[in-house]
Formats: sequence, structure tokens, C-alpha cells
Amino acid sequence: MVQPQRPLSRKEIRQENERLILDAAEKVFAEAGFGGATMQLIADLAGLPKANLHYYFPTKEALYRRVVQDIFHVWLQAADIFDDASDPVEGIGAYIDAKMEISRRHPAGSKVWASEVMHRAPVIQDYLETTLVEWTEDRMAVIHRWIREGLMDPVDPRHLLYMLWATTQHYADFGHQIETLNGGRPLSDEEWAAAKASVKTIILNGIGARTAQ
Repeated sequence: MVQPQRPLSRKEIRQENERLILDAAEKVFAEAGFGGATMQLIADLAGLPKANLHYYFPTKEALYRRVVQDIFHVWLQAADIFDDASDPVEGIGAYIDAKMEISRRHPAGSKVWASEVMHRAPVIQDYLETTLVEWTEDRMAVIHRWIREGLMDPVDPRHLLYMLWATTQHYADFGHQIETLNGGRPLSDEEWAAAKASVKTIILNGIGARTAQ
């Protein structure tokens, strides 16, 4: 006998509504940009009354900043193994895997970030000047350590990071172009695995990455 579903608690209702709003906002901001997006468009896609959006997020800017912060939090999590790895083969290799998986599963989020930065970050410039700067300097310190230990060639860590971001996020930001060049269809699981392997081989060989003894 099927047991009747228990009613959702207030906390669960709030969490579900917030998830619906953030998922819808990410898609709308990715397609329309901050200027073209409206709270009504986001409410319609989320399937909620517009008043609900304003209850959770009083302004469009507050909702946009939350979307951007969530995107960046996902990227920060992807870098965890980068920090703890003993060498660049493990660390950068795992980082490439994680970033490409994010591009595969969260393409709209990557597009929101790219569009904001290309427009000179009118909403999140303060975020770039604080959180992103600190994050980048910490990763550069790890790369400098690997260079000192003789585990990779002496390349500029800043430009290596730019290359990693550009390459992995290309699969989200230019997803339509990739599908077009792939016969009009998305990459399959096997094609994604091959893409990750190719990117890792090209970058790791290019920087002379070696494993720790």
C-alpha cells in the first residue's frame, strides 16, 4: 500500500521555491543578460507568482548577485582538489575534469558569468576585486610551489589560470558552436570523456607537468 506523502514543512517549501527561482533566474540571465531580464520573466519560468520572487529576493540585483555567487561557489568547490594535490598532474588534471563537468551540467551559469565580465562587471565588480582576486592569488601560490619543486615548467601562473578558464568554459559559452561542429548534436558521454582527456593531455604536456616522486 502506497503511503500518503507528508506535507512539506515551511523550511522545505522555502528551499524548493528558492531552488525554482534560482534555476529559472540562471537561465533567464544567461539568455537575456542582466538588463534584458525581468522579475516577471523569471517568475513565469519558475512557475511562481511574481510576489514570491520579491519575498525571497527584494530586487533583481539581489537575485542576480545570488546567482553569480552560487556559480562562483561551484567553481570554488572544483578547486578543492587543486589545493590538496601533491603535484600538477593530479591537481590541474582534476581541476580540468571538474571545470569541464561544470560546463556540461551548468552551461547557463557559465554564460551569466561571461556576459557580466564582458560588460565590465557593472553589478559584481566589487566581487571580482575581492573574492576573485584572493582566490586567484591563492591558486597562483600553489602553482609557484610546484614550479619551485621542479614539478612543472616555469610558466606564468596567471596566464595558465586564464588558459584553464578559457578552455574549460568554452564548452559552455560556445556550446551551440560545438554542437554544430558535432553534426548538430550534443557531445555524448564518450565524447565528453575524450574531450577531457584531450584538454588534459594538451595542457599538462604543454607545461611539462610531472608527478611527485
